[in-house]
Amino acid sequence: MVIKIKDLDINYINEGEGSPIIVLHGWGCNIDTVRSIINVLNNRYQVYALDLPGFGRSQEPKEAIGSFEYAEIVREFMSKMNIHKATFIGHSFGGKLSIIMGSKYPELVDKIVLIDSAGLIPKRGPKYYIKVYGFKTLRYIYTNLFFWIKDGDRMERFYRKFGSNDYKDSSGVMRKILVKVVNENLKPLLKDIKAPTLIIWGENDDATPLYMGKIMEKEISDSGLVVFEGGGHYSYLDDYNKFVAVINAFL
Repeated sequence: MVIKIKDLDINYINEGEGSPIIVLHGWGCNIDTVRSIINVLNNRYQVYALDLPGFGRSQEPKEAIGSFEYAEIVREFMSKMNIHKATFIGHSFGGKLSIIMGSKYPELVDKIVLIDSAGLIPKRGPKYYIKVYGFKTLRYIYTNLFFWIKDGDRMERFYRKFGSNDYKDSSGVMRKILVKVVNENLKPLLKDIKAPTLIIWGENDDATPLYMGKIMEKEISDSGLVVFEGGGHYSYLDDYNKFVAVINAFL
């Protein structure tokens, strides 16, 4: 199904009956990647999931927006669907949006489940700065050495060769959005979340490392952290049976 929000066509699904739950996927993903979460819930709850703008079958934003604008789209989705209060389940970038919803719009949030959530700026040691300065040096060389190639084509080749996987997989406005959202730090918002919050994390998550989950547990007053041994960034898939048991107990 498609709904118009902020002049964008947003694809979504609505399954089951009962108290509303909104499931939000991670960066570069879509409804299909959280289908296993939806299937746990749609026999007891009314589950909504949407392709966030620029992903799946939803339209790309017309300009570079940040996470707060994405959260505003989710809030307007609730209004248009006549959802007065919901439980939020967010993976990675979807978790980041759930943090914003819980802190900025607490009256709309019943419970929160954060799964390997984004939202914190990573710790940056010497290796990070060596990598950054090396990247900038390569970009300078690439910009000036291949002067016969058009600027746009030249930089496209550079980022496809040296950029992060998420950056390589993005294009146009979505690249600008990616740059914007990865530099947002939501740590100051965590203390404002009052909804009961379950935090699920993969022990070996290398995209959003486990220490981030521990920070979230410390900062969110009514929260608990469950670590999936051996799990990665998609911990809910790595140990699905445990995920089902934990989520059912919490809800």
